[in-house]
Amino acid sequence: MEHVKHMPTAIILQFVSTFGVWLLADGAGLSGVLTMVCYAITVARASPERTPAGARIPSYAVWETVVFALNILAFIFIGLQIRPILESLELADRGRYFAVAGAVLLTVIIVRLAWHMSFNAVLRWQNRRFGFHPPRPMLRPTIGSGLIISWAGMRGIVSLAAAMALPSAFPYRNLIVLTAFAVVLGTLVIQGLTLKPLLRALDLHDDDPVSRELGAARERALRAALASLARDRSPVAELVYQELRARLAYERSDADGGDGTRSEHSELLRGALQAARQAVLAMRASGEIGDDAFHRMEEELDWLEMAGGSTGE
Repeated sequence: MEHVKHMPTAIILQFVSTFGVWLLADGAGLSGVLTMVCYAITVARASPERTPAGARIPSYAVWETVVFALNILAFIFIGLQIRPILESLELADRGRYFAVAGAVLLTVIIVRLAWHMSFNAVLRWQNRRFGFHPPRPMLRPTIGSGLIISWAGMRGIVSLAAAMALPSAFPYRNLIVLTAFAVVLGTLVIQGLTLKPLLRALDLHDDDPVSRELGAARERALRAALASLARDRSPVAELVYQELRARLAYERSDADGGDGTRSEHSELLRGALQAARQAVLAMRASGEIGDDAFHRMEEELDWLEMAGGSTGE
């Protein structure tokens, strides 16, 4: 994929490879859903370092649109399946199916609450005993924050996809599909609609940790990028230096580049941005910043690379 420069072809190949992984997993007798989840996690962690900005920006736009549309279609298809399931059940069976679905929904909510509050209690004990020293800026664990995280356990498309992936002859498949739908709908409606009142009742406040992580990432990226230019005293290097300071540190610069320096300028900028990317990737790998700050910093570097004309065209 790294050698494909034509963006429409590259994006099509992304879809082909994704469906290919599903088909290979299915052919090997593995769970297609779990395989795709593992595949997505791996790609999300490994691809940012190797994907150029010129490919990432359009592919992100396409995938975000496709994922949005597929989420809508998945709920539509599930809804179309629920009605035949209910119509095929006797009245007594329908009551039992609803009872099982309700019990599973209640279990899902209670187990998450019990699990996370236990984990929250261990964290609070650890902080009292050893002090609060998180690897990145975050809210100190409290009972209130534990309740919010516990109550934010809404289920979504993965649960539905796992149920839908079962073969038609699977025992009690209709019950499983109905239960998955009940869990997703129940958590989205019950927990989703009550999450805001719970936040207001607990009156939790943070100090915008994503913005602080973004500031730390921007500062580290700027230092790494400028360090890569430290030994180059040419006018073009000075131009790139000023541009990086202006872009990453939000400082104004009056420097202008000449018409004959575009190629050298792009090469220097590409090298500096690569150093900046490595610094930000290292921060994410060490846990100093989270995914939200990382992706926002990644987007800034992408647009800076695109503005510098370093797409290889």
